[in-house]
Amino acid sequence: MTPLPTNLSHARRGWAEKHWKRWYFWATHSRLQPVIDAAHTLKRHEAGLMSYFTHRVSNAGAEGLNSRIQAIRVSARGYRNREHFKTAIWFHLGGLQLYPAIP
Repeated sequence: MTPLPTNLSHARRGWAEKHWKRWYFWATHSRLQPVIDAAHTLKRHEAGLMSYFTHRVSNAGAEGLNSRIQAIRVSARGYRNREHFKTAIWFHLGGLQLYPAIP
């Protein structure tokens, strides 16, 4: 199996598709059920995975923000209504300057 390049910024979609097909074949013929299941899961998301090599955009920022929002929800142990939840999100993640500027 060809090793991954150390610098993925040089990877192209064509290389990614070639490597993906080789890995997928290996994984589905490995006789290890967890690896086979993971390969099938990745196959369902193949279009999204390959789009990274075209657009170089990931969902890491959205996932990080979602994680912080979930932490707010858990720390409050629930909110009585959506407006209070929205207010807490804006308060903690809105980037507001709460202190007056000192001239």
